[in-house]
Amino acid sequence: MQYQKQVFISLPVTDLAASTAFYEKLGFVKNEAFSNPMGSFLVWSDAITVTLITHDFFTQMAPGKTFADPHTMSQVGLGLSLESREAVDAFAATAVANGGKSVVAPGSEESDGGMYGMSVEDPDGHVWDVMWMDMTKMPPTQA
Repeated sequence: MQYQKQVFISLPVTDLAASTAFYEKLGFVKNEAFSNPMGSFLVWSDAITVTLITHDFFTQMAPGKTFADPHTMSQVGLGLSLESREAVDAFAATAVANGGKSVVAPGSEESDGGMYGMSVEDPDGHVWDVMWMDMTKMPPTQA
């Protein structure tokens, strides 16, 4: 069996239950085996997971450091690709309907290169760029 590389993203949240519910409504699936009262392990795909972590536990992961308030500071760029323009629009609508905030309206990131996207802020201020890419319009990659 070939090893599969994965991405694990940890985000500090103020209300673990509410944030977990928000992400589940967006399509993330909670893995109970790796979740506990300090964090929710949420699966987006076989390669990408997001762990929502209480502030108290997050500070234990990086002793002596403070973390940025994502409502007022930009700390990291987060992005997800979806299968269609309609999926991007649905993601944005679901996020806003469940406590998120539209940062860049759907379609605002459209380009002639075949990209369609939007940005949404979760209840804790973490910004996600969500996009669909028409791969037929993308230049070939070079090895």
